[in-house]
Amino acid sequence: MAMAAILAGSITYFFNKRLRLSRAQHALTQVMAAATDLPAGMTLAAKDVSTIDWPSDIPLPGSFSKPEDVIGHPLIFSIGAREPILKRDLGLEGSGIGLSGKIPPGMRATAVRSNEIVGVAGFLYPGSHVDVLVSYSPPSGVGPVTQTVLQNVEVLTAGQTIEPDPQGKPQAVNVVTVLLTPEDSQKLQLASGQGAIQFVLRNGVDQKNVELRPARLDQLAAVEKPAPPKTPHRSIAPTKAPAIYVLEIIQGTSRKIEKF
Repeated sequence: MAMAAILAGSITYFFNKRLRLSRAQHALTQVMAAATDLPAGMTLAAKDVSTIDWPSDIPLPGSFSKPEDVIGHPLIFSIGAREPILKRDLGLEGSGIGLSGKIPPGMRATAVRSNEIVGVAGFLYPGSHVDVLVSYSPPSGVGPVTQTVLQNVEVLTAGQTIEPDPQGKPQAVNVVTVLLTPEDSQKLQLASGQGAIQFVLRNGVDQKNVELRPARLDQLAAVEKPAPPKTPHRSIAPTKAPAIYVLEIIQGTSRKIEKF
């Protein structure tokens, strides 16, 4: 009986230890999440948020644990139901709703007229990155040129859409809004007043800017350059040797030759 009691106690101790260890390994914490599907641009209210359990041993950077930390902030990106709300998803409190909530401090949203050509056949989506080209005739009179004025510019909206189409369908729009610094906003407005604006779509992971010279009209056609004018060849007449006169002088038995 004693041995059975000792064995039962050992087994109980062993399983209690495993159970405590298992609970410790699966300890949960509370994080703030969306109560329902929430669209981008809305300002979070108390009814829009809830808490969910999250494993404490799995880090979740940028998460929140208190409702007051998220209520009153605009959503920059849409969030699904019960999806954790992260710092990257929120704008500054009081920064506004809609598009204004997606503009970081110090940046500007600048709208540009678009069409099927300018808008890359409708494949410009919010979040796309583009280069901005302008074709114009400079005052110097060298003829029309095309120049890249801005590189790696983020598209904020395509028309009135602030979220990309989940299926990636093209959409022709009349206006495209891009995110720029105040200085670049001035450049874009000046360029749009000088000539035709064209967006050039770039790979989203390509962040490198390149040095480019303006393209001129004479670079488009493979025109053979005129041959340089020939320098007239001046022929030099050979110089004639001066004539030599020989005079033979005979005096008696002496004889002398003079040359001149």
